[in-house]
Amino acid sequence: MRLFTVDGSKCKGDGICVVECPMGVIEIKQSDAFPSVTENGEGLCINCGHCVTVCPHGAFSLTTMKPEDCTLVMEEKLPSAAQVEHFLKSRRSARAYKEERVARDVLTKVIEIAAYSPSGHNDQPVHWTVIESSEELHRLRVLTIDWMRSIVEAMPDSEFTLTLERFVESWELGRDSVLRGAPHLIIAHANKSVITSPVDCTIALSYLELAAHSMGLAACWAGAIQTAAGLYPPMTEALKLPSEHQSFGAMMIGYPKHRFPRIPLRNDPQVSWR
Repeated sequence: MRLFTVDGSKCKGDGICVVECPMGVIEIKQSDAFPSVTENGEGLCINCGHCVTVCPHGAFSLTTMKPEDCTLVMEEKLPSAAQVEHFLKSRRSARAYKEERVARDVLTKVIEIAAYSPSGHNDQPVHWTVIESSEELHRLRVLTIDWMRSIVEAMPDSEFTLTLERFVESWELGRDSVLRGAPHLIIAHANKSVITSPVDCTIALSYLELAAHSMGLAACWAGAIQTAAGLYPPMTEALKLPSEHQSFGAMMIGYPKHRFPRIPLRNDPQVSWR
């Protein structure tokens, strides 16, 4: 099967596809020739679609991807630099949520956007598990507190223990110190044998958090759940992930109980120039 085809009536021979191919599997052998596959190039292609989407003439088609199937970038829909800056700075980690659940189609849209996050070698290894059952969420909260209690008992003099004690004390006072009342928990998981899985999941969750912010939702990294998932076997079992998978990030999500009308101050970035 051919890796790609080039429409000779549209191709201008400008070589943009050659320059932008991350794996270097496209070449133009002569000045008047069309792009062709390098020797053994078929096995190196990562199907990223750069060649298809960068061609301004719509001349390039992968076997798996045609230009007419790809959404056109609309300049009028792109935010300005000032808008992006304000959007990113206005994002907050929400720790108070309404009881109202988010519709599945909205959560699906957020995840679909996150699926466009970059991944190593374009492997796209991230899988998603969305937990919305009140009973299951409560079970995960309880397991997390159980894990914290076990750490407090095993390492009473640790600095880390002081933080966990506060979580446990808050829980015992009837507060949800684990998920903060969020009606949904989203787990990003992937094959633990893939070296890029941890970073790919982290980037995907970052996309998801920003996509949620753009849709009026609130989100927060569920660090306690994620840490317990990696250290506490009962939590690992409760998540019911595929045996070859590992959780590389968890995020609580829902509608915010409060809005933040101001942007807080932050430390100046620490930068070294070389």
